[in-house]
Amino acid sequence: MPRADRSRPRWTALAAAAVGLLAAAGLGAPPAHAAAGLADRAYVVNAHDDTVSVIDATTHVVVATVPVGRGPDGVAVNPAGTRAYVANLSDETVSVIDTAGASVAATVRVGQYPSSVVVNPAGTRAYVANAGGNTVSVVDTATNTVTATVPVGPNPNAVAVNPAGTRLYTANAGGNTVSVVDTATNTVTGTVTVGSGPVAAAVNPSGTRVYVANSYAASVSVIDTATGTVTATVPVGRIPHAVTLNPSGTRAYVANLSDGTVSVIDTASDTVTGTVPVGPAPSAAAVSPSGAFLYVTGAGGDTVTVVDTATGAVAATTAVGAFPTGVAFVPRPAAQPRADLAVTLTAQAPALLPGAISYTLTTRNNGPAAVGSATVTTVLPAGATATNLSSGCTAAGRTVTCSYGTLANGATATSGFRTAVGLLGLGPVTATATRTASTPADPNAANDSGSATCTVLSALLVRC
Repeated sequence: MPRADRSRPRWTALAAAAVGLLAAAGLGAPPAHAAAGLADRAYVVNAHDDTVSVIDATTHVVVATVPVGRGPDGVAVNPAGTRAYVANLSDETVSVIDTAGASVAATVRVGQYPSSVVVNPAGTRAYVANAGGNTVSVVDTATNTVTATVPVGPNPNAVAVNPAGTRLYTANAGGNTVSVVDTATNTVTGTVTVGSGPVAAAVNPSGTRVYVANSYAASVSVIDTATGTVTATVPVGRIPHAVTLNPSGTRAYVANLSDGTVSVIDTASDTVTGTVPVGPAPSAAAVSPSGAFLYVTGAGGDTVTVVDTATGAVAATTAVGAFPTGVAFVPRPAAQPRADLAVTLTAQAPALLPGAISYTLTTRNNGPAAVGSATVTTVLPAGATATNLSSGCTAAGRTVTCSYGTLANGATATSGFRTAVGLLGLGPVTATATRTASTPADPNAANDSGSATCTVLSALLVRC
């Protein structure tokens, strides 16, 4: 339900109505039972008692309760897991929780009715959607001060950041739009029209799609971030109020406030493949960093329902504070780029150059990422020196060093050099080329080197 032009009691009344609908339908909280498998912490904001419940996600038990500002409505945790940021709707602040001490370390004044907060992947900025001010406050996490205020669409209920930290997306319930913000300039660079009453947004792990929950339209809009257009509209339950994705991006989970359910969307086909009954008035959802569990806050029952994502079964139900409206885990570390370089070395004895060996060094990028730079070193047979080196290659004694710049996924770089046979002894002679450095990291050492062997028969005769 949009937070547009409303006080907290008005939102409470609508959620209470949703609870009434669930009661009339005979839906209740599922039974709790023990579950294990995670060592994460989940942070749940409780709007009616101004606290945050800290849950041990191994046991699904509350291990701490932290008092925060009035009317907490959204929460996010920095990548290091050292700070949790809580948007306090009623007193227009953000509480900064020291997670080690389970206490508030700072309070930052932001805009009117802050309803959602997100932390960038670097952990250097927190972005706060001010639902009543039509703005986003940019908080420097080192100083806990607001460094910029960005005008966005009307009534931004939620804010999400892409994995690169370069774009923000705000769900503007008052305008049925999503604002796209360039974080380098803190300016809106695009506006996308979505369904009626957008109140939540989530970006997939690759940054290619944004999923927007449209509360009045009972749908999810799927935005292609490259084109800034809606490529699919997925029907879900009544009053979808939250959306989140699993770490692999293959599933989106939508909490339906009025239905007491979660819709499971297959992101490959953009279709609902399952519906999970949860607690009354599910208002927020988050997937654990491992992807094993989905936490859903039940504002109507003061609980968190824990869903096993592998089976879709309820694994536990945890009692929290009054009227839980937000939940967050420590973010899963972003996957580091990898580029697999394959090195091969071939040799031949040119017919027109008796007494010489010509080497060809081939370096192929097998991806998946592009190579920023690479160095391959070739050690020639004892007594050899290199001549006729390709550009980018240098020689020192019997060592040839070839350096490469950017190399796209699937691209190949080739270098050549030559040595005189007369400097070598008779018999087999071997040269070996090895990748000695490259960025980003190379995940496969098995193909980092290649060798070429020739047989010297005389000062003028060689076979390769």
